[in-house]
Amino acid sequence: MTAADLGVAPSRAPAPFRPFHKWDRNFFALLVALIWLGIVMGFGSDMIRHVRSGEAPYPLIVHFHAAAFVGWLVLLTVQVALVRAGRTDIHRKLGVVGAGLAAIMLVLGPATAIHMDALHFGTPGSDPAFMAIQFTDILAFAGLVGAAVLLRRNAAAHKRLILLATLYISDAGFSRWLGNDVGAALGNSPIAFFAVLYLGNDLLILALGGYDLVTRGRLHNAYVAGIVWMFANQTLAVFLHTLPQWQALSLKLIGH
Repeated sequence: MTAADLGVAPSRAPAPFRPFHKWDRNFFALLVALIWLGIVMGFGSDMIRHVRSGEAPYPLIVHFHAAAFVGWLVLLTVQVALVRAGRTDIHRKLGVVGAGLAAIMLVLGPATAIHMDALHFGTPGSDPAFMAIQFTDILAFAGLVGAAVLLRRNAAAHKRLILLATLYISDAGFSRWLGNDVGAALGNSPIAFFAVLYLGNDLLILALGGYDLVTRGRLHNAYVAGIVWMFANQTLAVFLHTLPQWQALSLKLIGH
């Protein structure tokens, strides 16, 4: 006896996710451009202020950190351009460089955070517990890039995971750019703190999902898993920042 015999409509498997769409070339290029905008707007003003104020030069580790993270964004831009040009052969070769650079970033990110928090300890802006945000940034990045490497033969999944990884670590730029206005509008609360940290890049993350819904009628499984992972890390970061045990540990990490 079949489902039809019982008058029950047979269940349909979900439609396969279309790996390509004619709008992809422009949309993904626009998304990368918006990431650049957030980084330039967020860090550009800080650099100008630093130079004009005559403050001491940044420590060497900050320069290495900046070079690695900007290098990642440059590499992403090149990779998107190569796909647009149909040079996937070069794209795959540069992917090895990207994996190596990501590994370097996993070390430089936490090391720079610890060094700078130790250097600025006791100053008005000192907040060692903020390392919760910095450490979870690199944790989320590691998970997303690792998944992207494992799924590198699945172009749709790989592309989305790499974009999510880059969007996650762009939070610092967007927060510097938009954070003060967001904080002034929302006041002082855990939700406001969350928005100050993540609203800018989270809107772009949601835009990626919205684009897939418009062009494919569904979300990619890798995207769904990625945003669950990202939201979990963001929630953990905000929770740890206020946790007394983490505050004590953060002081130990910087030698106090």
